[in-house]
Amino acid sequence: MTEIRIEGADIIIIGGSSGMGLVLARRLLAEGAGVTIAGRSAERLAAARRQLGDPSGLKTAVLDLAREEEIAAFFRDCGPVDHIVSTAADIEGAYHLLPDIQLSAAQRVVESKFYGPLLLAKYGAPRLPPSGSITYTSGVAAYRPAARGSVVAAVNAALEGLVRALAVELAPLRINAVSPGWVDTPIWSFVAGDAKQATLEAMAKRLPVGRVGRPEDIADAICFLIGNGFATGTILHVEGGHRLV
Repeated sequence: MTEIRIEGADIIIIGGSSGMGLVLARRLLAEGAGVTIAGRSAERLAAARRQLGDPSGLKTAVLDLAREEEIAAFFRDCGPVDHIVSTAADIEGAYHLLPDIQLSAAQRVVESKFYGPLLLAKYGAPRLPPSGSITYTSGVAAYRPAARGSVVAAVNAALEGLVRALAVELAPLRINAVSPGWVDTPIWSFVAGDAKQATLEAMAKRLPVGRVGRPEDIADAICFLIGNGFATGTILHVEGGHRLV
């Protein structure tokens, strides 16, 4: 059996400049991986490098998941890669009731959480070794949708269907997704605005575990999927029991 090791692996994190992706980058670097974090903003990538302590094992790359030509060029020039992770999500402006949904905002969600992941597989899979993996992030909204969240719920569900299909088509590469629940990350500033803290505290009281998630919880789950050679086509739910309440 081939051992899947994080130490010494080369891992790409799309969306690694903030939130869950940034915490995952810190975790993987500490375990001895070479990490490339990619995102749309050069300024945020530079800030992330500073937050991570400017380690020698870290690379950064400006990359827009909505641009196929950028993804193709990135993988043509990126060097060795063992695993790919995407935590990217452009949901700003997506949370509205149906009469107020702007198609442009909905399209950005689809580009970041469906077309982007599809293109990552198209261009990234040929660069991976047989023991490699791609791990995406979907979300509990696919199972517990709420008013104002129809677009995000639908796209998360579509991404999970893509995971299962790619696991079959790209075998023996392993294709998985982590489905987070409510996690305290900067993305909540777009979702709830000034009511962020009160909203998260209210959800914490509902959940069986008594708290909302931390980015570290999701990083743990992604590391498990990277390292477990028998997991593919899997949606790993890390949501504090949200689907039960």
